[in-house]
Formats: sequence, C-alpha cells, structure tokens
Amino acid sequence: MILTVTLNTALDLTYRVRSLRPHASHRVSAVAERPGGKGLNVARVLAALGHEVTVTGFAGGGTGREVREQLAGVPGVVDALVPIAGATRRTIAVVDEGTGDTTQLNEPGPQVAPAEWAAFREAYEGLLGPAAAVALCGSLPPGVPVGAYAGLIRAARSAGVPVLLDTSGEPLRRGVAARPDIVKPNAEELAELTGSHEPLRAARDACRRGAHAVVASLGPQGLLAHTPEGNWRAAPPAAVHGNPTGAGDSAVAGLLSGLVEHLTWPDRLTRAIALSAATVAAPTAGEFDRPTYDKLRTQIKVTNKPATT
Repeated sequence: MILTVTLNTALDLTYRVRSLRPHASHRVSAVAERPGGKGLNVARVLAALGHEVTVTGFAGGGTGREVREQLAGVPGVVDALVPIAGATRRTIAVVDEGTGDTTQLNEPGPQVAPAEWAAFREAYEGLLGPAAAVALCGSLPPGVPVGAYAGLIRAARSAGVPVLLDTSGEPLRRGVAARPDIVKPNAEELAELTGSHEPLRAARDACRRGAHAVVASLGPQGLLAHTPEGNWRAAPPAAVHGNPTGAGDSAVAGLLSGLVEHLTWPDRLTRAIALSAATVAAPTAGEFDRPTYDKLRTQIKVTNKPATT
C-alpha cells in the first residue's frame, strides 16, 4: 500500500469558458468536480497505475462530505481522512478554451484545532505500518504547525518507510532538514529554498541540507534529478497543450510508483514526465490521458549530467 497525505484537501471545480476576459460575465460550457489537493490527485493516478493507495489528511463540513462521497467511487483508493469541525476548502480552475490557459483560485483551508492535529498524528502513525512509501503533499491549513512535515518525515523514517515531500516555503525548508528520501520542488520553490537559480547547483544544495534525492520540475523543460546514483535530465519531445492543473502531482505519482517498483532513476523520470504531460492533455486534475501517456513513454529522452555542471 502507498500512503498519500493531503493536510489541505479540497473540492476541485474546473470551469471551461470560450474566452476568459476581465470584468466580463462568462457562460460556462462545462463543469467538472473532483476530490482535490495534491495528495488526492497523486492517489488517483497511482490507483490508475494499479497500486493500492490509502489517503489521509483532513475533511470537514459539507465540502468534506462531498470529497469523501466522491472518493468512495474511486477504485483502488481507501479513504482514511480524519474528520474536523471546519469546512474543507474549494479550488476553482477556469480554463480558457481559446488559449488553453488556466486561471486558478485556491481557498486557504479550514482552521485545524490542536486536538484535531493530535488525532491526525495518531491515525498517521497507525497507517505507516502497512505502507510501502508515503507522499507528503501540498500546503498546510491554518492551525497546523509549520514544522508538521518534518515531524511526519521523522515518524516515517522511524517506521522504515521511504518518504517523498512535495511542498514549498518554510514547510519545505523544515521538511528537508528531516531527511526525506525524495523532494520534488519546482524551480521557483527550489530557488527560494536555496537562494540559487541554477537548478543543479540548487538541487545539490538541497541535498546538503538533508534531502536524499531532489527532483526539480522545470516546467516545459521537464525534470532535473540529483540523486546518489547520478544527475539526470528528462524532457518531453514537444510541448503538450491543455490544462496543467495536477501535472506536478502526476509526476509525483510517477516517481513514487517507480520507487516502490524499484525502477532505475531514468525509468522513474520517464514515467513521471509521461504522466505529467498526459495529465495536461486530460480535462481535469488527478486524471491522465492514457494514449498520450503510452505514446510519450517511448519518446522521452533521459540524459546523464556530470556532477560538476
């Protein structure tokens, strides 16, 4: 079983409009609604790849009930979300069908009480026993300690469970110091962490700070990985147009599934890139276009980069 943690779960709403214009009324051509938050997106992709997944985090209020009801219909995903008094947030993605651009609106999340955080910690530690790996994903809702991910990483390491961390800002800085197995920032998050805008130099710095391996998302330029086995660059053969929401989460699913399947780093990166691009081609986050995925897996080039560059 793979465990994904989404402390700031969401109900993702995707609106499609012919053309998004400021200060104008818009007629929505299509609406999609899905359980969201980075870890839930990761879980759905992992399940589609054939892995058994358990999701945990927080869910509350009417929005939380809707998230849980929809999760019940996802094959391969087990709901272990912890109930709270506050209402789960919503996120809204507005897709401009003319340009393919997406505008994202993210609510901050509910206030989490100390007793609710303690209940989550107890549930999380109980879930680590059968877990082959754990992904800690996304932002922290109000009330959750800024060092939350660091504590969750230490608990997983004590249980002998490998950890992937995907967050940003101060939670990322503190989490890296707890020595996660993989950190997956984007280029901006990595630069904020290290102060360096040269991705490989920044990735090496993040490893010196505690990460075992760093996989940095470089947007359309693909992924850069700094690992104990070497440095790697992987990129799609061409840009894929569509909705990029959830593309990074699909890359996490590719890396995590490759970890538990003991794939080589080049094979992990190939899967991550193919899934990420196939998610852009899909209509909503947490899904990927299977034909695009199958096609890209044979076209992605992974190159080894010298450690001194």
